[in-house]
Amino acid sequence: MPPLLSVRGLVRVYRTGGTTLRALDGVDLDVERGELVALVGPSGSGKSTLLTILGGLERPDAGSYRFDGAAVEDLDDTGLATLRNRRIGFVFQSFHLLPLLRADENVALPLRYAGWPAPERLARARELLAQVGLGDRVGHRPTELSGGQCQRVAIARALATDPDLLCADEPTGNLDSRSGAEILELFHELHRRGRTVVMVTHDPHIAAGASRRVRIEDGRIVSDENAV
Repeated sequence: MPPLLSVRGLVRVYRTGGTTLRALDGVDLDVERGELVALVGPSGSGKSTLLTILGGLERPDAGSYRFDGAAVEDLDDTGLATLRNRRIGFVFQSFHLLPLLRADENVALPLRYAGWPAPERLARARELLAQVGLGDRVGHRPTELSGGQCQRVAIARALATDPDLLCADEPTGNLDSRSGAEILELFHELHRRGRTVVMVTHDPHIAAGASRRVRIEDGRIVSDENAV
């Protein structure tokens, strides 16, 4: 069975005016099913760029990406959108919830795009909100929730289609220490249930709790360590 994720020679270049930034410079990486991988490194090292490519949010300039053995670079925009919707969940530092929608409506959005009927998608959303400890907040809008609660809604939304991969970009970065610890424990629980998680973090404590730590500097992987 192939790795869930496999990239070879990944290159991403950003050009602004006369400046060229090589954010990724020949990255090779495999991620097996069920791993909790922390991507670490200094600001500007390329770790968030790698995560957005793994999550299907942007394409590399060169290199190959296999998701469950299939070539992602061969997908057109519709195929890439379908991969993101059906098999990848993304959790952002800033939540990215729609302020006018209730918690259950925010969670149900991926299911709407996947063509689920309204009753079924709302039932699924409420089930997921209960699983992340917000069963009594399904009708609340983001402005009526704390930061930690908003991130729980975002995690429930990322899990809506039961994805193979959960990507998280600094998921505790905008939270106080208590809320951050609760969100981190939620990710560990998802990992214990067999979910594959790739997480960008600058927090050594969070990285230390991962099953594997991949350090990126200047667009290249400089170390790859499994937890002892």
